Amino acid sequence: MRDQIDLLATVTVLGVLEQAYFAMQVIYARRKYKVSPPETTGHPEFERTFRAQANCSEYFPIFISLLWVAGIFFHQGVTAVCGLLYLYARLRYFQGYAGAARGRLGPLYASAWLLWVLLGLALAGLLAHFLRPRSSTWMAALVWPLQLHGAW
Repeated sequence: MRDQIDLLATVTVLGVLEQAYFAMQVIYARRKYKVSPPETTGHPEFERTFRAQANCSEYFPIFISLLWVAGIFFHQGVTAVCGLLYLYARLRYFQGYAGAARGRLGPLYASAWLLWVLLGLALAGLLAHFLRPRSSTWMAALVWPLQLHGAW
């Protein structure tokens, strides 16, 4: 079992470490620019760092969900590579945004594209799973709408 999810688990832990790094950068920026919690405004560099961290945190649950569904139902290796590329793009996004707001655009587009790829892999894997003839779940998925209408 562990052999089937070890790459996904590794990418997940790397993602959590990346989120911790982003959070630490906000703490450092708060100290540097003397912005005490709960304040979220202050020096422009602090605001960009804060916003970059918030943006990355907002997308993290979507990323983790797609990573695991695509990895389990499509292919762990392909999904892990996409996950690593996504984490790299998010790191570049964070660095670019913290430096200058325009610096975020290229990595933002790359990370968004990778999320769409992960969504496509997840959907392809789920579709293959439910339509596999040897699986009893495909029959249940096809019969379920008929059961709702009382036809089955």
